[in-house]
Amino acid sequence: MHKTILTAIAILAAATAPAFAHLDPVAHGSFAAGFTHPLFGLDHILAMVAVGLWAASVGGRALWAVPTAFVVTMGIGFGAAILGMPLPLVEPVILASVIFIGIMIALAMPLPVAGVAGAVAFFALFHGHAHGGEMGEAGALGYAAGFIAATAVLHGAGVALGMVLGGLARRGGRLATRIAGGLTALGGLYLAIGG
Repeated sequence: MHKTILTAIAILAAATAPAFAHLDPVAHGSFAAGFTHPLFGLDHILAMVAVGLWAASVGGRALWAVPTAFVVTMGIGFGAAILGMPLPLVEPVILASVIFIGIMIALAMPLPVAGVAGAVAFFALFHGHAHGGEMGEAGALGYAAGFIAATAVLHGAGVALGMVLGGLARRGGRLATRIAGGLTALGGLYLAIGG
């Protein structure tokens, strides 16, 4: 049991290790700049890990459908941003995504996979728009490939964490998953009030 808990902590720590700065696309390339972008903001990290955790807590088709819905819709939001299409309240909705997804995990509400995928897709539009709005001098395709890869890694870390916590089901794993969701929501609230 202790090994499983330590594994869960290690996965979470690796998934939330902060990047030190946005990389300059001229010096490091557009892919590297895109890859590090979601790793720079705690709001993005919490939301993307939480998407994987929520998918794992639902299980079944959600393991691939929920992260896929997020990534695809995030790409649409990115495209809208680079085409100059405005989207209001991007940063507040990103913070709301952390709080909402955390609360949904904590409450363990029984939702169909399509409902979970639809909820994360809504928020992904705003995450993608933020990435597009902060692209700078990077090339769009390399940058997009980078932040999509980083997002997939963060979703994978959340799924892995959820699987580890779910494996503890006989020993309170469901409670551990719900606590992780509650902590995620609190983290989002902290960031929203100026943390």
